[in-house]
Amino acid sequence: MAKYLFVYHGGGKPPSDPQEIKATMDAWGAWFGAMGSAVIDGGNPVGQSSTVKPDGSLVSGGGANPASGYSLIEAASLADAHQKAKGCPLLKAGGSIEIAQAMDM
Repeated sequence: MAKYLFVYHGGGKPPSDPQEIKATMDAWGAWFGAMGSAVIDGGNPVGQSSTVKPDGSLVSGGGANPASGYSLIEAASLADAHQKAKGCPLLKAGGSIEIAQAMDM
């Protein structure tokens, strides 16, 4: 089985209401739970990113489509990773998921 990096983009502002926070966490927990042992690293949300340019300078602002989090998932193929990604709660919140196969070195 291959490993796939899921890079989450968007999804709006995180909820602040305790009931909304619980509902969001429950949805993510159910999604990860449905994937079982395929979840290698559930990952984390991330803060605003910065970009290191070829000249070594640092540019803040998150870029054109900033990452909002990541996970590492095991899947048999890109098609299998795509099927797994379709259940992500972030998609219902208007976000997107970038999928890339992680290469063993």
